[in-house]
Amino acid sequence: MSSPAQETTSAMNAAPGSVTLNGVTIDDTFAEAFPMKATRVLITAHNETWARNAAVSMTGFATSVIACGCEAGIERMLGADETPDGRPGASVLLFSMSGKELAKQLERRVGQCVLTCPTTAVYAGLDEGEAIALGRNLRFFGDGWQISKMIDGKRYWRVPVMDGEFVAEETTALVKAVGGGNLLLLARDTDAALAGAEAAVEAMRAVRGAIMPFPGGVVRSGSKVGSKYASLMASTNDAFCPALTPLARRSELDDYTRCVMEIVIDGLTEADVSAAMRAGIAAIVARGAAAGVTRISAGNYGGKLGPFHFHLHKLLGGEGAA
Repeated sequence: MSSPAQETTSAMNAAPGSVTLNGVTIDDTFAEAFPMKATRVLITAHNETWARNAAVSMTGFATSVIACGCEAGIERMLGADETPDGRPGASVLLFSMSGKELAKQLERRVGQCVLTCPTTAVYAGLDEGEAIALGRNLRFFGDGWQISKMIDGKRYWRVPVMDGEFVAEETTALVKAVGGGNLLLLARDTDAALAGAEAAVEAMRAVRGAIMPFPGGVVRSGSKVGSKYASLMASTNDAFCPALTPLARRSELDDYTRCVMEIVIDGLTEADVSAAMRAGIAAIVARGAAAGVTRISAGNYGGKLGPFHFHLHKLLGGEGAA
């Protein structure tokens, strides 16, 4: 990717200050993100299929804290040489707005989706941070038959179940994190938008410490803060809805943009979110405007939502959040 200084915008509809790389216009704007609490757990199983089954179930209905209680995703699948018990596994990240809610969501999801899944075990995925219960309370499912074992200063619970035993580390760690990084991909049609979003998400999934919690990593119902209806805290991002281009009070789209997809990123650190956004931008630029995604923008609320501001042009230059 060339630097912003090497290419300047030539697109007729580009906003002031935007740059164009390989025909793709990148807005002079920023993604606004906010503080979250997060944890990582490692799920292992007899084979990858059952580790993935447990991880998929555990991270289901976890797209947005607006209504799900947490945001979660599979960070990556793990080889047998990367897990505590030498079996295939999955690394899962969970994010929530408070430590209390995160602990509740973790216990419920592990109890209902991992404990129940054949052959699984669950371990802490972070060593440093505030300890929160992982197997500490789930052990009571053993109805008195559960036993614990200390290994290298860590307590593990062995709970008898019908296929053998469920092993769970007593606690995992909770850390401060960042939620709400985002990219908006503006395309000429649905096919182009989906292909671009899929390529971007694939590149972003290579970044450790970050997840894209929406289905397939992509969300088509991007939102703005607030609504004309007092009971709603968020509503459709009308400035980026193609159907409202001629109707909305303010539209960010031209007549040639017929589809917009958003990718939302949560990360354990600002650097993780920056790296994921940078990878997504690079993937789109590498495909070029001829592939159909002609512009990259980002969602923000004028600095009112959160303290983490990921400026797209600074990311191009290798910088992180402002």
